[in-house]
Order: sequence, then C-alpha cells, then structure tokens
Amino acid sequence: MDRLELIKRNVQEIVTEEELEELLKKKDSPVAYVGYEPSGKIHLGHVLTVNKLLDLQNAGFQITVLLADVHAYLNQKGTLEEVRKTADYNRDCFIALGLDPEKTKFVYGSDFQLTSEYMLNVLKLTTTASLNRARRSMDEVGRKMDDPRVSQMVYPMMQAIDIALLGVDVAVGGIDQRKIHMLAREGLPALGFKSPLCIHTPILLGLDGKKMSSSSDNFISVDDSKEEIDQKMKKAFCPAGQVTENPMLELFRYHICPRYEEITFERPEKYGGNLVCRGYEELIKVFSEGQLHPMDLKKGAAKYMNVILEPVRKVLKIN
Repeated sequence: MDRLELIKRNVQEIVTEEELEELLKKKDSPVAYVGYEPSGKIHLGHVLTVNKLLDLQNAGFQITVLLADVHAYLNQKGTLEEVRKTADYNRDCFIALGLDPEKTKFVYGSDFQLTSEYMLNVLKLTTTASLNRARRSMDEVGRKMDDPRVSQMVYPMMQAIDIALLGVDVAVGGIDQRKIHMLAREGLPALGFKSPLCIHTPILLGLDGKKMSSSSDNFISVDDSKEEIDQKMKKAFCPAGQVTENPMLELFRYHICPRYEEITFERPEKYGGNLVCRGYEELIKVFSEGQLHPMDLKKGAAKYMNVILEPVRKVLKIN
C-alpha cells in the first residue's frame, strides 16, 4: 500500500483530495491533529480516529493530539480538575493502542488556551460567524442543545483556533466534526491563518445495529474485560450473509483487518475446519456466500478485539 492509499484507507471524506496531493508534494512530514474531549469511556468510535492517526504516522506525518480539557469543561463534562485527570487516562489509552509516544505530541488545551493571544483570536473569529452557524456546528457534538449554554457556542470557535495555533496541516475527526472543520476552513484565512485540510472518518454502528449510544450500552469500551467483550459479541446484531450495516463486519473493516493481513476463524472439523481470510474483501465474499456462520464471525471478532485491547488492559491493570 503506497503512502496516499494508506492516508485514504477507511475514510469517509477528504476535504480536499487535490489539496492533500499538493501537500504531500510540498512537505515530507506534514502535521495532522485530532482533538479529543477527555472521556471516561474510550470506545471504538475514538479508536477509529486513533487508527487513522496510526496510518498517518506510518505515512510520515507528525501527529499532534489535543487533550481538550477546556472544551470538555465548556461542554459540561466536569470540573477542570476532573477533566484533566480524565485526559491523563485518555493519553495512556491512546499510547497503549499503538501511538508512538516518541513521535506523538500530546497537548493539553489548558496549557495554551488561556493566553491572551488565544482568546483574542477566538474573539476575532466570533465576529465572522453567525449564532446560527455556531449552533449548527455544535449540533452533533454538544449537550443539551435544546437550551445551549453560551460556552457551547464558543466551543467551535475555539476548535478552529486550536487548528491555527497548533500549526496543523490536516485536521482529523469523525464526520460529526465536519461542520466545525468547515467553519475553520472558511473562517481562519480572514484572520491570516491557513485553511486546514480535513480527513473525516465514518460513524460506526452500535453492536445492536443501531446508532452507537452510551445510554444503550451498545458499544465496546477499551477497558472492557475479555468476558464483557465475549458476552457483547454473542448478543451483537449479525444477520447471516448481510454485508451492509453489519456491525461485526465493521469491526473487521475498521479495526481488525488494518492490523492483520490474515484472519483465521477457528472452527471444528465437522463445520469445515479453520477458515483463513486474506483481507477484508475475501472476508466479505465468504460471509456473503454463506461459507462463514455469523457465530463464527462473532467469535473471530471477539478473539481479535481482545488481542488489540490487551495492551490497554495491561496499562489499566484490567483482567
């Protein structure tokens, strides 16, 4: 897989591909960034963007991870002290998932977002965007948006200035970050900053085939035990032969196959013996043709996800 293919793997959108190709011609080591609100539950939605950072790191990018403690405070996730402690936990999880701590720059928002330079740029950007635009930008990521706090309207402006002051070439995030990233692309040049490229990853299904939600407990957390993951997989939605909107296949496409060239499904001889798939396309083929039973797919997903998450368990000392 060449450099460009690695960068584009498993992304939903690049804004824009032409700008990306031009950037790669000009810079050997561009800067890519993701901002994470510190979260007490790191789930596979977070891991999806970590996977993309790993791809970018392997493609020669410098990686900056913003642990956005001030953003989390503004979004009513806890006190500054609470979210800073959670940010430290998140950093440990991201390193355990494979980010090289020697090649990854971790930045706490509170280390630079409280300066006069930062706040003046935020205030300047607020003069360029309407209240409706700011609210739309927060639709996907905010809380209590029926009655939003003023702090939540400042949030997208801060995210844009983060991109500017951290010297970012490429902003990475889930597709739910798109409106905020577009605000940055359109608003930053008026303040004298460059417009960032944007790479957006898809939003994955929950294990029940519905939207992933903390209230539904339909997701895998990185601190789930082996037993918890095994149980969640057994109950997961996985219709025989269905290759679209199948959360089990999404696990293979976005989390397992990028890490393993071959996938082995262990089966008794009476059920055909072990089945080896070399890549996601081959897996899709054998599953759609009925050569692989949904339960065997689930068992395989559980096996590989437990291996992937084992380093996190060791860091967190979870059995």
